[in-house]
Amino acid sequence: MSARHLLLDSPALGRKVHLWCFGEVGRPLVVFPSNAGVAHEWQQSGMIDALSPLLADGRVKVYCPESNISRSFSGGGSLDERMAHHRAYERFVLDTLVPFIRRDCNSPDAAMTATGCSVGALYSALFVLKHPETFPRALCLSGRYRASRLLGGASNDDAYYNDPLAFLPNLEGAALARVRRQAQLTVVVGRGAHEDSCIPETAEFASWLQRKGIPHHAAFWGHDSRHDYDWWRRQAAHYLGQMF
Repeated sequence: MSARHLLLDSPALGRKVHLWCFGEVGRPLVVFPSNAGVAHEWQQSGMIDALSPLLADGRVKVYCPESNISRSFSGGGSLDERMAHHRAYERFVLDTLVPFIRRDCNSPDAAMTATGCSVGALYSALFVLKHPETFPRALCLSGRYRASRLLGGASNDDAYYNDPLAFLPNLEGAALARVRRQAQLTVVVGRGAHEDSCIPETAEFASWLQRKGIPHHAAFWGHDSRHDYDWWRRQAAHYLGQMF
């Protein structure tokens, strides 16, 4: 299995962005990190090792970018400043990361699967719901889907459109049809330690996906399934093995 560390020049962020890439061939999987926001998170936590059968079989190529969450959802400053940082990261993903991945895969129209744990699941859900042509599938593990709670309850238009449990209930018409036609989300949470906030948000998110007719699968693992990498490794191997 090959592993590469790159620095992608992002005009939107005004700096170079760390990216780890794993695998030689296969369909692209984009991993959004959790609260730490670092590109090497899945490598150091053993998540890449958990996916080694998929990588060895050439079924998947994994791309792990850093995020700027410390300046957006978990950052300081005004809400306008924090949301401006998030918009810049979204532009990095769409304008820099996705084109790079398509070149790297020699596939100019390659669709991305998004995944992540905790806040990384929020990012994955947002990219699928907002950009299903580019990100038609997501695996969301132990996610937080009410972004306003990460923003201290503050709200503006940008915060609303980056809060699935705010905008999803109001999604209608052509915008909803677009998501129904292209999106597929798998949302997973355990019932064990440190999943307290994630369980009700996952249940509410899955309920709205159901009500809106958006293709999805929701899974609630047992009381031994905790909010940690030991369980996320098992969940990622299980569900990504089915998706790829």
